[in-house]
Amino acid sequence: MKQTPLCEQHRALGGRMVEFGGWEMPVQYPAGILAEHRQCREAAALFDTCHMGVFRVSGPTVGAALDALLPRPVAGQAPGSCRYNFLVNEQGGVLDDLLTYRMDADTFLLVVNAGTAEGDAVWIRAHLPPTVQFEDLREAWGKLDLQGPQAFEVLAVLGVPVAALPAYYHWTQLSLFGLEMLVSRTGYTGERGVELYFPREQAPLVWDRLLAHPLVKPAGLGARDTLRLEMGYPLYGHELNETTTPVEAGFGRLLNLRDRECIGAAALRRPPVRRLAGLRLAGRRAARAGMTVADPVSGKVIGTITSGAFSPNLGVAVAMAYLAGVEPPATGTPVRVTDPASGTVLDATVTPLPFYRQGTALL
Repeated sequence: MKQTPLCEQHRALGGRMVEFGGWEMPVQYPAGILAEHRQCREAAALFDTCHMGVFRVSGPTVGAALDALLPRPVAGQAPGSCRYNFLVNEQGGVLDDLLTYRMDADTFLLVVNAGTAEGDAVWIRAHLPPTVQFEDLREAWGKLDLQGPQAFEVLAVLGVPVAALPAYYHWTQLSLFGLEMLVSRTGYTGERGVELYFPREQAPLVWDRLLAHPLVKPAGLGARDTLRLEMGYPLYGHELNETTTPVEAGFGRLLNLRDRECIGAAALRRPPVRRLAGLRLAGRRAARAGMTVADPVSGKVIGTITSGAFSPNLGVAVAMAYLAGVEPPATGTPVRVTDPASGTVLDATVTPLPFYRQGTALL
């Protein structure tokens, strides 16, 4: 397994290490997933995201080149802004979801998932014209996410006032701990926060200095998953994969394919035959990926669970599932979730996404 520059720090903190996307990562620390989840919802949590892929693409035709590659247009994206986007195949299936950072007129950063980064690099290089350069920055850049309603207060104490921070889904260059960093107001938790990019060899220093603040505690993959699930955020390999389109996942409104062409455009214009929906379970027992969803009256299977977990903030289990139909069933529609392996049956109702609506990300 690959290791981030912070493996020693994770072990020293008692982190339980697991494999994730080919990387050795902490799934939780001794306080446990529920405590780490609450830490992020109530104060500030620090996540090691050095495993993520970062690419730079540049050249005088970079905007047009990326517009031919990505289903969400970026040629008109303003410098200093970030956008959620996708790599898709000709069938509209998602190869990866990513963030596009507009650095200047001729330069973008693409931030991709760890487990798909190698394939992403090959795919992107193969579809760029000779006028656009591709640089893989994974060995040069480190990345940490500071997330939580008190994240800005932490940064203010450390010398970065709130007024210096970018607007939501924007980035800026700032100095922290004597290091020049790219700081974006983005995240995967639904809470106020930033993602920090800096020279990779400085990751231990930045990690230790941030954790020295009494409001900050480390959080692992377990809490990251429950936090994103409460917000209805997709996880690649669960809600998104090569046979799932961004339209089916509920992101059709972000795509502008009426007057432009890109890879997969024809497939993405077709009406979907299924939609991603939220389910609220009747109790604390969680539905798991692969369980079937059926109409409780007819017994007809209408979908499949993609992710599920107990929601610490709602006090019940929640799940996401792909359900048949151009639109998901109406809110409150009862469904029955079944584990094909054990025969376990769980009652649930269709509910809007996100499940959790008190996040501070926009504040």
